[in-house]
Amino acid sequence: MRDLGAGFRYLGKGQRWVARHGKQFGFGLLPGLITLVLYAAALVALALWGEDLVTWATPFADDWSSPWAGLFRGFLTVVLFALGLLLSVLTFTAVTLLIGQPFYENLSEKVDRDVSPDGTAPESGLPLWRELWISGRDSLRIVVRALVWGVLLFALGFIPVIGQTVVPVIGFLVTGFFLTEELTAVALQRRGVELRERLRLLRSRKTLVWGFGTPLAVAFLVPFVAVFLMPGAVAGATLMARDLLGEETTGDGSEESEEEGVSS
Repeated sequence: MRDLGAGFRYLGKGQRWVARHGKQFGFGLLPGLITLVLYAAALVALALWGEDLVTWATPFADDWSSPWAGLFRGFLTVVLFALGLLLSVLTFTAVTLLIGQPFYENLSEKVDRDVSPDGTAPESGLPLWRELWISGRDSLRIVVRALVWGVLLFALGFIPVIGQTVVPVIGFLVTGFFLTEELTAVALQRRGVELRERLRLLRSRKTLVWGFGTPLAVAFLVPFVAVFLMPGAVAGATLMARDLLGEETTGDGSEESEEEGVSS
C-alpha cells in the first residue's frame, strides 16, 4: 500500500514542479493541444460518416428485411465509435509524447538536474532522429499490447454484472500501467533502458505504477484535463524513474525514495 501512495505522490510532485516552472508548463501544453485537435477531428469524422462506412462494409445486409438491417448497422456504428474512442484514450499519451518529443526530453532533463545531488542529468548521446525512431517504435509496440487488452476488455464488458463492475476496474489498471510505461520511457530511454527492461522494472513495482498511472487514466477520460496534466505527468514520471532505478534524489521525490528505502 505504501507503493500505491508513493505513486500518487509522484504524480502530485510532478504537477507542483511544472507549476513552479511556468514557462515549462506553457510550452508543455502545445503537443497535447495539437494531439487533442487531431483526435477531435477524427472522432467528429467518425461520428458523421461512421454509418456510411458501416453500410459500405456490410453489403450483405442490403437485402435484409426491415428493421434488422438498420438495427444491425446501427449497432456496428456504435461499436465502431466506441472502439475509436477507446483507441484515442489508449494512444493519446503515445502520440502526444511523439509530437512533443524534443520538449518533453528537455523537461525531463531539467527535472533530473533539479533533483540530482550533483545537478547533472543522464543523456542518451543519440541524434534527435534516432531518439524519435526509438520512441516511435517502442510506442507502437506498447499501443499494440494495449489494443489487445482493450479489445479483450471491451468484449468482456458484455458479460452481465462482471462486465459493468470488475472489467472497468481492470481496464483502468491496465490503462494506467501502459500510460506509466509511456511516460517513464522519456527518462528511461535517455538512460539507455530498453523496452523489455522497462516493462520488467514496472512489473516489479506494480502498485507503484498503479498509484501513478490509474488516477491519470481516469483523468485522461476528459480530453482537456489530459492536455493540462501532461507536462506534470512527464515530470512526475521522471521522479518515479529515478526511484525504479534506485538513483539518489534530493528535493522533490526525496521523501518517497527514503520511504521506499525503509520499506525495502
